[in-house]
Amino acid sequence: MPTPRFAVNCSTLLADRPIPDRLEAVRAAGFEAVEFWWPFATATPTNTDVDAFVTAVRASGLTLIGLNLFAGDLPGGDRGVVSWPGREAELRASVDVAAGIGAALGCRSFNALYGNRLAGHDPAHQDDVAAGNLAYAATRLASIGATVLIEPVSGVDAYPLRTADDAVAVIDRVTARTGRGNLDLLLDVYHLAVNGDDVEAAIRRHRERIAHVQVADAPGRGAPGTGDLPLRSWVAQLLDTGYDGWFALEHVSTDPDPFAWRDAWLAAWGTARHEEDNPA
Repeated sequence: MPTPRFAVNCSTLLADRPIPDRLEAVRAAGFEAVEFWWPFATATPTNTDVDAFVTAVRASGLTLIGLNLFAGDLPGGDRGVVSWPGREAELRASVDVAAGIGAALGCRSFNALYGNRLAGHDPAHQDDVAAGNLAYAATRLASIGATVLIEPVSGVDAYPLRTADDAVAVIDRVTARTGRGNLDLLLDVYHLAVNGDDVEAAIRRHRERIAHVQVADAPGRGAPGTGDLPLRSWVAQLLDTGYDGWFALEHVSTDPDPFAWRDAWLAAWGTARHEEDNPA
């Protein structure tokens, strides 16, 4: 049984530091890969801002394994603009920027947050807008061999994708409309668990659709081991069924060393897997 490969989400961890300092800390902690939410203030950053981001990641020696598309005002409660009428130009502009970053850094996974339901807008119309935007993203990002990820999210009642089934239904709808096969599920076990989804069943049912995994514990969205979720069991299930991708740490922490939990967790992981493989 392989040991899980952890990457760091640099938008939830170390976010009080400039991006180069975050990357330096991640590298110093022994990680090899990072992901980010949309790292710019607008959907249309300047070339200078994009070049600075690419240069920082490249200089760190870390691999960028995931990047969100523009998602609106996240601190203000937005959770994407994929399904928002009137913001198609912003979303598609961010896809074009992301494609350039992906080509430069080898990133091949891009998370498209669906967006909240809007008062006064027909949900069916929002879904049509989303299908058009996702078709654009899938087509544009296919040019660099990349995948568009669809993610269920917790914490905002207006966000319509709550379960793995919800996300896969969107993927199937866009795939049927476009014939594009480069849309897959982002399995964030924290969001699914908080929403009451059966994570074990979701993994079993959608294993072939899972292209990326994010982890945090609950309650609290803390580091693995700080809550009650059976994270080891879910990680083992994924690895046992052939998942060979990264497990991105999208937890929050105010600890001076937000990775202090890791050595003990991995040591316990190794002991548990050894006992399973070698029962008395």
